[in-house]
Amino acid sequence: MQGWIRRAATGLLFACAATAAGTALADYPDKPVRLVVPFPPGGATDLLAREIGNALSARLHQPVVIDNRPGAGGNLAAIAVARAPADGYTLLFGTFGSLAVNKSLYDKPGYDPLKDFAPVASVAYLPNVLVVHPSVPARTVPELLALARKEPGKLTYGSFGNGSSSHLAGELFTHLAGVDITHIPYKGSAASMTDLIGGRITMMFDSVSTALPYIRDKRVRALAVTTQKPSEQLPGVPTLAAAGVPGYELTAWFGVAAPAGTPRAVIDRLNGEIVDALKQPDLAARLASQGTVPFPTTPAQFGSYIRAQYEKWDSLIKSAEIKLDN
Repeated sequence: MQGWIRRAATGLLFACAATAAGTALADYPDKPVRLVVPFPPGGATDLLAREIGNALSARLHQPVVIDNRPGAGGNLAAIAVARAPADGYTLLFGTFGSLAVNKSLYDKPGYDPLKDFAPVASVAYLPNVLVVHPSVPARTVPELLALARKEPGKLTYGSFGNGSSSHLAGELFTHLAGVDITHIPYKGSAASMTDLIGGRITMMFDSVSTALPYIRDKRVRALAVTTQKPSEQLPGVPTLAAAGVPGYELTAWFGVAAPAGTPRAVIDRLNGEIVDALKQPDLAARLASQGTVPFPTTPAQFGSYIRAQYEKWDSLIKSAEIKLDN
């Protein structure tokens, strides 16, 4: 009899706990949600995060507070979210770097993007473009490759810094094309573009939105975009894969992740709201004005994409022996 009573009591406790959990999920969110952004205010990542935050706030009927935590290439923000309670109230606005690349670039990033997060949804990607100085006697990618093979190491490409997406874009280009082009790292896009316009470097990979004004003013020449599909903002400019570098593809992408262990119902609620927001014409238009392209996925699709991106760039980073200090 006593055993039966114990089993009944245990069952009652489990039932009460399940009911309480279900009630908590039904009430989610009942307080502000924090969206941690790995870069300072005012940049492309921050502006995109604020658009998504505003859209989520309207749908969740709670404030979504943007928490900018720059540093260590996105590692500080990722660590903060990985260590936060898994309750859906602290989210990471993850990037190409923080969710896929930093694990390979840093010896001790302080977190594991494949284990410490529950993918919620990818949000958007930012097409990049290969641009050269107008004095470069190459109007196509094959002509540029011919120049590089004629004088190995003479041509140069600028980047936003070691380990940045523009650096990896250049490494992937030289790796797949089998050419030797010298990497010149800068502290940010603006410094690299300044030297390109001044003719001090040969080329660079920059975001379409940033490079577009200089392309239109003919201060730089666009040869190809890095995405799988051509950019609507650059009609007539081919993809690198179609222009002579088969298999080339790089996008700077963004997405939302939660701490591992966050309840599935919370993940699904957040995903549904983000995907619905990205389908709205007004938000799509604002993203387009920033040069970004909506990229909605399910949590499972986003998780598979993150793993595939990690495996792709881990191989390249190791072969190129790229390492950054923690």
